[in-house]
Amino acid sequence: MADLFEKIKENRGPLGKWAKEAHGYFAFPKLEGELNNKMMFRGKEVLQWSLNNYLGLGNHPEIRKVDEEASRDWGLAYPMGARMMSGNTNYHEQLEEELAEFESKEASVLLNFGYQGMLSAIDALVDRNDVIVYDAESHACIMDGLRLHVGKRLVYQHNDMESLEKMLFKAEKIAAKTNGAILVITEGVFGMSGNEGSLKDIIALKEKVPFRLFVDDAHGFGTMGPTGAGTGEKQGCQDGVDIYFGTFAKAMASIGGFIASTEDIVDYLRYNLRSQVYAKSLPMPLVIGNLKRLDMLRNSPEIREKLWTVANGLQKGLKEAGFNLGSTTTQVTPVILDGGIPEATNLTVDLRENYGLFCSIVVYPVVPKGVIMLRLIPTAMHTLEDVEYTVNTFKAVQTKLMNGEYNSETIASI
Repeated sequence: MADLFEKIKENRGPLGKWAKEAHGYFAFPKLEGELNNKMMFRGKEVLQWSLNNYLGLGNHPEIRKVDEEASRDWGLAYPMGARMMSGNTNYHEQLEEELAEFESKEASVLLNFGYQGMLSAIDALVDRNDVIVYDAESHACIMDGLRLHVGKRLVYQHNDMESLEKMLFKAEKIAAKTNGAILVITEGVFGMSGNEGSLKDIIALKEKVPFRLFVDDAHGFGTMGPTGAGTGEKQGCQDGVDIYFGTFAKAMASIGGFIASTEDIVDYLRYNLRSQVYAKSLPMPLVIGNLKRLDMLRNSPEIREKLWTVANGLQKGLKEAGFNLGSTTTQVTPVILDGGIPEATNLTVDLRENYGLFCSIVVYPVVPKGVIMLRLIPTAMHTLEDVEYTVNTFKAVQTKLMNGEYNSETIASI
């Protein structure tokens, strides 16, 4: 019989095997100081492109003031208990009502954490007779939620409507035998590639096969569409999104999330989302702070316009310099280079130590072997001067990469 600890020692996972070399630098780095375009890393100021603080609300003075006052007035303990038992308040309900209105849905329900809420929502929405059809590049929270589903799961190739249609016809046959339903799950904005889910095309397939559509719009909420209501608004098909998921952790720079849908579905989720039924309610400072953030999303379009000025400038500059940004159509900016993990680490060290530029490094198994992805997150905190410096820096490191200056048999040591 094996010992559990010995098994773990022998198999630390594809990323965990690099823990000793990576911890504190390539993984679990510490960006310190005020949330801004420039922060401190290991005692040096760096221009950072790694925070999903899209609208710059994390350190906005009006937001900080409301957060401070709410913490002073309420503390972190109130309300105590799960919402179903003793943790409900008028402010929680107000936030739900305003979110539903913002998303053009009948009702919404708050989530303590987006990741946890997505898992629980999938578990609650379907039973063993139902069929889930999902995009192959779905976020980990969706994939983990799928593991809870004891019924049939079918995957379609990323944003491939021919593949989806094929899977839908297959799902229809299965559901006919089990007397089940079909739930399609995709994302509004895919957080790694930056491309949009083909929501409008997916919704059009309802004319051929009946199904309900669940959209994870974590990166689209607050950033996409004329008012920031998300990818469905941008594509002009929000009515066809049956269940809308948004998180507060990105554009709102906070904690928590929500699901918006019909009154019936939201009422059902209130009483069946195990992650909420059995968890303490969101603390009052977060609820009041999120009300303020939502107010700014609705009434301060200039911050979203600033985000897109920076994002468009960054992507235009990188493309003109010959960089491969993949298929992004959103603010998420992946820069795709050739190389393995050792080259990626040497390049990253050069960026951080010699150029003062901090961005996230993505390697296998998140991307294919032989690929380095440097993921840039433009925000309303950045400037066009930051954009110019970054484009010039990337030109310099691209030349070094092509000349073999980052070649190595082992990952960089710090």
